[in-house]
Amino acid sequence: MSRLWEKGEELDARVLRYTAGEDHLLDERLVPYDVRGSIAHATMLHQQKLLGDADFDAICAGLEALAVGHAAGDWHIGLEDEDVHTALERRLVEAVGEAGKRIHLGRSRNDQLLTALRLYLLDAGHNLERAARGVADALAALGQREADTALPGYTHMQQAMPSSVHLWADGFAAEIRDDADGIAAARRRADRSPLGSAAGYGVPGLPIDRDATRRQLGFGSVHEPVTAVQIARGKAEATLVFELTLLMQDLGRLAADLLLFYTQEFAYVRLPVNMTTGSSIMPQKRNPDVLELVRGATATLQGSLLEILALPAKLPSGYQRDLQRMKAPLFRAIDITAESCAVMGALIDGLEFRPENIRLDPGIYAAGRANRLVLEEGLSFREAYRRVAKELEK
Repeated sequence: MSRLWEKGEELDARVLRYTAGEDHLLDERLVPYDVRGSIAHATMLHQQKLLGDADFDAICAGLEALAVGHAAGDWHIGLEDEDVHTALERRLVEAVGEAGKRIHLGRSRNDQLLTALRLYLLDAGHNLERAARGVADALAALGQREADTALPGYTHMQQAMPSSVHLWADGFAAEIRDDADGIAAARRRADRSPLGSAAGYGVPGLPIDRDATRRQLGFGSVHEPVTAVQIARGKAEATLVFELTLLMQDLGRLAADLLLFYTQEFAYVRLPVNMTTGSSIMPQKRNPDVLELVRGATATLQGSLLEILALPAKLPSGYQRDLQRMKAPLFRAIDITAESCAVMGALIDGLEFRPENIRLDPGIYAAGRANRLVLEEGLSFREAYRRVAKELEK
């Protein structure tokens, strides 16, 4: 078969396997977005009199049919396709003939990929923001269900101040909502249309209309100048993954608390049985594997972010193939975060606290006692602090 860049030379199979890598698998999620970008590009070519009526109609109908077929599982991207772009164009030419060969006028795989990727990032960011807010809502509901349940507040792993499940859950809910706000803000860098920048230097000699494709695809602005598009590679990805890393750190800390509360020594909580696993050797065990894996996912997100930041850091301007390796950590971060939010939301919905096992050490009220002495007797806080400390020594 012929890929988009081939001119008749035979490619060493080892080079194909190495350069295509896992792109043919990763690109499956980009098919509907590449179809959208391609239809917008074809529409612009048609409006600019660079594509005839019949060819335009055939291209649009062919692309829409391919999108429907892919969604139904009728076809997939293979290694021989190399990527989503060859997979679509090859099948388009097979379906509509010579018209399919006209779709690539005025674009490169570079801006074609970035268009699909940024459209995907905008959708993924919206879904992840919503998923984070779902976890926050589950925590808020837990706080309401357990509004009367006292809980010790810890510093240095010691009981420090009186708290409550409501206050504990609301604290996490507030920070996770803040993470959701960060994810929403991360769309800024993805919300710029790269289409028409081609390989980073535009399409000399063609009267293309970049704003027309921007409007059709719903981007907030056109990414200009064309030379900035490739220099910006990795920024939209890193911005989103940074916010996801903060979210996963909050979920990881929430998981760490619940793991402690679930131990026999604490026994503060009861986890839903269907959210725990068993041991192959110890019949009595119910293991909180979900929480451990959420806690561990923090490291995966940090690693993904570092990988995305490191890839473009020392590259010269213009496109370099190194950037292809950004897809795997990006998609990994998105998928793990989405899965973690889904599983944590379900676990929190079924979580129960066990107030009969929660004991607050009498000393936990010491700071409140010192504050009352200040208000009632006019002592300085330092004097009140020392008096309470002596009382506790007795």
